[in-house]
Amino acid sequence: MFKEFRKFIMTGNVIDLAVAVILAGAVSAVVKGFVSMIMMPIIGYFSGGVDFKDKKIILSEAIIGPDGAVTKPENAILYGEWINTIISLIIVGFVLFMIVKAYNQVRKKKEEAKPAGPTKDQQLLMEIRDALKNQNS
Repeated sequence: MFKEFRKFIMTGNVIDLAVAVILAGAVSAVVKGFVSMIMMPIIGYFSGGVDFKDKKIILSEAIIGPDGAVTKPENAILYGEWINTIISLIIVGFVLFMIVKAYNQVRKKKEEAKPAGPTKDQQLLMEIRDALKNQNS
């Protein structure tokens, strides 16, 4: 069973998946930083200084004891964080769209660059093959 598991783990697909998951985590951190540190201040600037991160609907206030410690935390709907998440999703979707579009353009150029017929080397090899066939006949 251990040999079978080791064979499964060492296949290219599992290793590729592991690399993809690790890269996705790194990309997620970059995108989250981009959204929170770059995009949201810009959106806040154009929306009159609104910071979505702080937007919430308080359902019940926090109860603070006489010593200043919170005895019951605030209960709130954090709709501003949800707006940030939606903006992040839109940005990630757009970035992925641009990456796939660029990849498709490169692939299309490679396909267009392929010669329709055999290359010069291939043509020469075919002539040599045909000459050898004629010589043996």
